[in-house]
Amino acid sequence: MKLQLFQADAFTSRLFKGNPAAVVPLDEWLSDEILQQIAVENNLSETAFFIPENDHFHIRWFTPKTEVNLCGHATLATAHILFNELNFKDEAISFNSQSGILTVVKTGDKLQLDFPADLVNSEEMNPDFSKALGAQPIAEFKGRTKHLLLFESEESIRNMRPNFHLLKQTDARGIIVTAKGTTVDFVSRFFAPKVGIDEDPVTGSAHTLLVPFWSEKLNKKELTALQLSDRGGQLWCTLSGDRVLIAGHAVTYLKGEIEI
Repeated sequence: MKLQLFQADAFTSRLFKGNPAAVVPLDEWLSDEILQQIAVENNLSETAFFIPENDHFHIRWFTPKTEVNLCGHATLATAHILFNELNFKDEAISFNSQSGILTVVKTGDKLQLDFPADLVNSEEMNPDFSKALGAQPIAEFKGRTKHLLLFESEESIRNMRPNFHLLKQTDARGIIVTAKGTTVDFVSRFFAPKVGIDEDPVTGSAHTLLVPFWSEKLNKKELTALQLSDRGGQLWCTLSGDRVLIAGHAVTYLKGEIEI
């Protein structure tokens, strides 16, 4: 069986920046085992698979270790491939997913994701986090599955050198570190060694927590953001009720074929 395979860099307009994701169009679902094996072989933070489903598409996302409920950059990459490589003609794409219906629309030269917001609650400080991160947060919060740690400055986020072995020993599925930005509203980084991703270059799903959090702190609905990984990425975000709109660019890196 031969399958199309694409790879795109998301949340960037330059190759080799942003977050790379593999995109595999399917006519029907393969077994979970095969989907996971393809993700392992691709060895990227996410591989997105999708099938046509009535007037929309059904999308699923796999890291090299597990299926996840929501992935922003791989959804952006999938929409980019549909619009630019697979000749999808409409201005908006709807995806059915484990996180409900997700839409991606063209907004000027960007693609905008429409995702459910994830609100955080204050938590007691966990000393295991500061030990693993080598830095002391000023506050700790938790959303549905991700922890959010607030720091004093952009510089502290940029210079952080986590011990991923220690982070993997904590009970956290994903750890967001964030601070107010100097040239943008806020900056962040995202670590998820428990699901096989030491540091994710740019994380759309993390911004479903970050946008409501910073919207309340800064008293504004429209926010600009940078994720300060080595590859880096820029996001334009809007809080719209209980939804988070996340816009960015994407660029195609690879078009090919796999045989299984």
